[in-house]
Amino acid sequence: MASTDAPQASARTGSRPRLLLLDGHSLAYRAFYALKEASMSTATGQPTQAVYGFTSMLANVLRDEAPTHLGVAFDVSRKSFRTDRFPDYKANRSATPDEFKGQVELIVEVLESMGITTMRVEGYEADDVIATVSTKAAEEGYEVLILTGDRDSLQLVTPDITVLYPMMGVSKLHRFTPDAVEEKYQLTPQQYPDFAALRGDPSDNLPGIPGVGEKTAAKWIREFGSFQELVERADEVKGKAGQNLRDHLDAVRLNRELTELVRDVQLDVVPADLERKPYDRPAVEQVLDALEFRNSGFRDRLWAVDPGAAAATDEQDGPADPGFTLETTVLGTGELAAWLADHAAGSGRTGLAVDGTWGRGTGTVAGLAFAAADGTAAYVDATALDEADDAALAAWLADPERPKAVHDCKGPMLALKAHGWDLAGVTSDTALGAYLVLPGQRSFALETLTHRFLGRELKLDDAADSGQLALDVSGDDDAEAAKGEALMLAARAVVDLAAELDKELESRGALKLLQDMELPLTTVLARMERDGIAADRAYLDTLEAQFGAAVKQATELAHQAIGHEFNLGSPKQLQEILFGELNLPKTKKIKTGYTTDADALTWLATQPGIAAPAQDLLTALLRHRDQTRLRTTVEGLVKTITDDGRIHTTFNQTVAATGRLSSTDPNLQNIPIRTEEGRLIRRSFVVGEGYEGLLTADYSQIELRIMAHLSGDEALIEAFESGEDLHNTVASAVFGVPTSQVDAEMRRKIKAMSYGLAYGLSAFGLSQQLDITPEEARKLMSTYFERFGGVRDYLRAVVDEARQTGYTETVFGRRRYLPDLTSDNRQRREMAERMALNAPIQGSAADIVKVAMLGVDKALRDGGFASRILLQVHDELVLEVAPGERSRLEEMVRREMGGAYPLRAPLDVSVGFGATWEDAGH
Repeated sequence: MASTDAPQASARTGSRPRLLLLDGHSLAYRAFYALKEASMSTATGQPTQAVYGFTSMLANVLRDEAPTHLGVAFDVSRKSFRTDRFPDYKANRSATPDEFKGQVELIVEVLESMGITTMRVEGYEADDVIATVSTKAAEEGYEVLILTGDRDSLQLVTPDITVLYPMMGVSKLHRFTPDAVEEKYQLTPQQYPDFAALRGDPSDNLPGIPGVGEKTAAKWIREFGSFQELVERADEVKGKAGQNLRDHLDAVRLNRELTELVRDVQLDVVPADLERKPYDRPAVEQVLDALEFRNSGFRDRLWAVDPGAAAATDEQDGPADPGFTLETTVLGTGELAAWLADHAAGSGRTGLAVDGTWGRGTGTVAGLAFAAADGTAAYVDATALDEADDAALAAWLADPERPKAVHDCKGPMLALKAHGWDLAGVTSDTALGAYLVLPGQRSFALETLTHRFLGRELKLDDAADSGQLALDVSGDDDAEAAKGEALMLAARAVVDLAAELDKELESRGALKLLQDMELPLTTVLARMERDGIAADRAYLDTLEAQFGAAVKQATELAHQAIGHEFNLGSPKQLQEILFGELNLPKTKKIKTGYTTDADALTWLATQPGIAAPAQDLLTALLRHRDQTRLRTTVEGLVKTITDDGRIHTTFNQTVAATGRLSSTDPNLQNIPIRTEEGRLIRRSFVVGEGYEGLLTADYSQIELRIMAHLSGDEALIEAFESGEDLHNTVASAVFGVPTSQVDAEMRRKIKAMSYGLAYGLSAFGLSQQLDITPEEARKLMSTYFERFGGVRDYLRAVVDEARQTGYTETVFGRRRYLPDLTSDNRQRREMAERMALNAPIQGSAADIVKVAMLGVDKALRDGGFASRILLQVHDELVLEVAPGERSRLEEMVRREMGGAYPLRAPLDVSVGFGATWEDAGH
């Protein structure tokens, strides 16, 4: 039987068709439990483990088995003709886990987008559908494979029908051929349902015969030849087992009836209808985007088994037809200037692709490719330019009148600048354009976008999310020529993709956002990354030692509390101590036991009756987690200090669906602001040599001002205009007391609720945040809405409108698409509703900050300032102040930030100044 586990794709002979049938529900459940601890879900809260596992398994089996025909059968419900005959059939099965609900429908969506036929028939199970199709297909000369986790399908096995049975989750399949069935059970496939009837099936709630196990059941079938013969000669069976058989004959007869699969279900399809079809690629992309499956390797495996791609490969004798004409030239030394003049000097947009590296504010350029509007393309080795070509290239790159399309242009911009070339005239960044079209997507690799929007294959390894082009030239005798060809195809893809995205953006009203906000901001961010911010390495080293000592102290306190040493970083050891030695209340069940994450430890510490040593241990564990995180943050900062003594973070424009910027390498947005330790870390960011200080400027209560503006609530707008403390003023109105009588608890509740409403917080969420009952939270919200009815009406209207249009919009027209607003799944729908409440406010805040950055940057350049913007973190800008410019700079920053958008509750800007980021706080 050892050989039966190997894939048998090579077993196909001649032109005999191969049909693969899948038991949808059976495999979906297996996929769900295999990935149950993976915590996979969409932003709207829909779990997706089963969908991901099922689709991944499907890609693997299609790769290994190469079927020509394919179908997936599903159960309609638990009710079937079997439950009519035996009401307790499968009645012992537990309720469907909440996390599994809705995932079968999502699997069907994936299958339909891939052109795969799904089958289900009322009153029958998926097994019966599979039995019917497989029997018919075998009669018609098909080779049939059945992928299922139900052993009842073994009765279908013949020389033409093989069952693939998952052995480990869905990753390893065992092949049940007739020989394999006989080796496993010493029975033929035809005898398997006889055996199953005698054995019973606990999973289906079919009772067995007391005292009769699998060995005895198999022996009886071998001895008597069949179930029917055994029943007719039951008196010949000796001993207690024989008596038990005779006592339960009615039950086993019913078992035998129920285990027999139906092979003549009336279906709307025949085997020929199941021939595999090419994917509807845009539909597949749309479904995978909605599921937030962003792993490019996962998608690559799906594309690799697309019958459309395979058919194209089979039909072509030479290189694939790219669908366009491109005249390519690899330029030698001294030839670039003339090519640019002949082909890229007009008003037509030129695609530009850069072969290089970038990061930490700098980069290198190895080669450049240009795809002109006249259908020509050229590649040049950037390291072999003569003086004339260098000058011509510099002039062309910097010319704003020469329109260019670039993919993820901030990186190439940094690399070109490091070589001494400025990049201007970029009218399309295809990564940014795709981001505005698909704000919920997370990866914008050029090859993926090219396939999605142009239907074209591009052989590039698009270095994860960095946008850098790792050119696939392996195995080519002339690597430089192959690199040039690949880069020219990339440049052509960029310029064609730009045209398609412009149409999409125009139809969505987002072209202006790209041209007037995101593209200009790219230049500002590139300059900020290049400048970086100075860091005090010696101070950071001291901090690292300080946090390290705190980690060591917390470790010692934990050991003292429990009386022996253990590894605080080992979840297994923590489980043994917390739930074994100390017998503390159980936390959330996970695959390896019970969770010991920070939330679980915090919950345990608040449980009644927790005393020493458990309380001391929990305090030490939480302190250890906190100090370890801070030490890791500091270690990361030290590693990113470059030779110029500065930290050059990378700003990301295409990550947050709301439009907010993020930063990586290092992430400066995760440094705590309100804790003492966080303030200590912020002191490590200092003014650089030649400057007199750092200036910080941020918006005060921008989300609440936007909510007041969008809702038009006059009472809330008046609260802002009064100049008094907003939360005191609102609390006074809500609780009906003078502002002088508003206490700290009243203010805390109102502040939490005001911000909570801006973030789509529910009454339950508010109750959790304030540690009050949900009923108290609902009452508080009701009282608030009685006073601020405009806010209530706005929040209702924004969800209703988004449900009609499918999206929300910021004050600048940035859209957030929320298809789950009409979902039948309550969890997904409610999450989408919270996002609909949140997106216009958070997105508008993000857009206002971007406009403010553009205004400040323009004023710096137009006003002759030597000061510069260094960072943007949340709603805050950090600038480095040149000597003698502080007063004028502060005035300009207040003006530009305050005038970024005319809110009815006017923007308010707070400014601070100091030698460090922390000192400049306010």
